[in-house]
Amino acid sequence: MRVRYHTLEAESDEEDAMDESLPAMNRRRSNDNYDLRKVPSLQASPISGEDNVAGPSTPQHRHETHPDNEPPPYRLYRRRYIGLAQLVLLNIVISWDWLTFAAISTTSASYFAVSESAINWLSTGFQFAFLPMAPLVIYTLNKRGSKHSILVASALVLAGNWIRYASTRATDPQGHGNFPLVMLGQLLIGFAQPFVLAAPTRYSNLWFSDRGRVSATALASLANPFGAALGQLIGPLWATSEAGIPKMVLYTSLLSAAATLPAPFIPRAPPTPPSAIAASEKLDLREALREVPRNRAFWLLFVAFSVYVGFFNAVSSLLNQIFSPYGFSETDAGIAGGLLILVGLIAAALVSPFVDRTKKYVLTIKILVPLIASSYFILIFIPATRSVVGIYVICAMLGAASFSLLPCALEYLVVVTHPVSPEITSTICWSGGQLLGAVFIVIMTALRGGWTGEPEGSMGRALVFQAVVA
Repeated sequence: MRVRYHTLEAESDEEDAMDESLPAMNRRRSNDNYDLRKVPSLQASPISGEDNVAGPSTPQHRHETHPDNEPPPYRLYRRRYIGLAQLVLLNIVISWDWLTFAAISTTSASYFAVSESAINWLSTGFQFAFLPMAPLVIYTLNKRGSKHSILVASALVLAGNWIRYASTRATDPQGHGNFPLVMLGQLLIGFAQPFVLAAPTRYSNLWFSDRGRVSATALASLANPFGAALGQLIGPLWATSEAGIPKMVLYTSLLSAAATLPAPFIPRAPPTPPSAIAASEKLDLREALREVPRNRAFWLLFVAFSVYVGFFNAVSSLLNQIFSPYGFSETDAGIAGGLLILVGLIAAALVSPFVDRTKKYVLTIKILVPLIASSYFILIFIPATRSVVGIYVICAMLGAASFSLLPCALEYLVVVTHPVSPEITSTICWSGGQLLGAVFIVIMTALRGGWTGEPEGSMGRALVFQAVVA
């Protein structure tokens, strides 16, 4: 027998915490540090209301005894949305920073007096910067938690953005920007990215129930490509010529600085776990790193995840160079990039709640992967049609399938690798995606040029390479 406490609370305007289907597992160690002292007498009916932030209410408590085989208590807290909003903001601005110059690659190359290939390295270097930080990210999320990871990212974003702005003011006698300085700022922001890109699964596992984790992961993870969409759409409007680039970088720096301000004030962890999977003890870091390589399901997901994230990053970075040889303007490419992401977000908003409710991870993955591969195949032929509608439609299709897959794959990783803490597998998978994204950009840039009859600078061979691998 064990003692269990019932908490009688004022009625909440939100849905009560749900009963959980997954049993808590006896494992060696938990890294989530729920502070039971913050709740005077917990806990514990399987269904308990959320904390009432609209006004104070004094709960009454009573003791009861129950058999040991009854499920432990789980509770949701409204404050979970504060940290989720901060993750969303940081992922938006970091991804916006990533494609600041890619959306206007021709204008940027002229302003910094470098080639378009050098401008590509601003995106490529950003992705490579993920890799050396991955071990530190795993350690930070595993040992210190999501809040510490967010604080590190915020500091790097602040420094990187203002260094980039300084590069637009430290001009040479001809008025060209300082390219090494802008590369330094870009790398610092690249160092920040893994601290928030790998955090959503950890954060949703820590704060959200089984019926909310996929949606929470989707919201935080897909904020990253949403920021890329904003960069694709707004950058060409702010920098219509070389003279507009300093203004564009300044506005981006101000928005990025504003997005970092809430970071010190987000809560560290909930007082009590929201679900069985959160309450169960996780393997410690060393044991987890020994366990993951032996998990066949993890490797199957890792390969597909890395390839498709890599190609999505490559296409996002090279979109202007894919379409411009066929007469499309930077604005056309920017709109196509925006549709790639915005339509994807809408599709993910529809698919993620379905996966949350049904848990049909495998079925969803089996449907979406062939759709993504087919979209890359069709993309080979679309630029040559010189149809604006065509490039808009194929980008929308590719975005819808890719974005719907992302949160489903990340949450399925948590399921198939449990009791490994989720930040470990998500960081490894994101590292693979960033590495392949950078490699694909280099390869596709080297393959620039088409066959006889295609315009100069065509990316035809690069698109064939992409379709074959996908």
